[in-house]
Amino acid sequence: MTFGETLRKLRQEKGLSQQQLAKMVFVDRTSVTRWESGNRLPDAMMIMRLSECLGADVTDLLSAAKGLDGVPNVILVDDEKIILRGGLPILERAFPNAAVTGFTRPLQAISFARENRVDLAFLDIETGSLNGIELCRQLLDIHSRTNIIFLTAFPDYSLDAWSTGACGFLIKPLSVEAVRRQLPFLRYPVRGLNNE
Repeated sequence: MTFGETLRKLRQEKGLSQQQLAKMVFVDRTSVTRWESGNRLPDAMMIMRLSECLGADVTDLLSAAKGLDGVPNVILVDDEKIILRGGLPILERAFPNAAVTGFTRPLQAISFARENRVDLAFLDIETGSLNGIELCRQLLDIHSRTNIIFLTAFPDYSLDAWSTGACGFLIKPLSVEAVRRQLPFLRYPVRGLNNE
């Protein structure tokens, strides 16, 4: 069975719609549709989330997924679930060829970055105990060529954000157009994000 067939079978066994599963893992329904149709594969962290939500063995899902190498990884870190629910679909539309993953906890993002190259990270500045500025520094320690764009509802933070090595700053809420306008300013161009 392909990954898509496996995912569809597990979802249906749990009696979940694509929309319900999408809400559980903080993605848009179209992401689940793409995964099940085989048009796209989730990254390893998302596969782990899917396995938790579906009560499935993560090894089975990982073995069904193939071909993730070379796909750019884009992450969104915000401690508010509503921001993830709104922001992830926007990033998926802006970067249709990337693996887009969201985190509500900075430590989850750090763990993900240790296992996966993160090409572009959208970080909320206020994320609880470990703020976005410190998270930025840790992500850059893990992989110095990670592009960082800060997100906030408060433009007052912009001066502190620029001192971290970030390459962009966006005011919430996100829009596809605003995200795409940041691409020319990435310090490290990423193949697959902006046709490079």
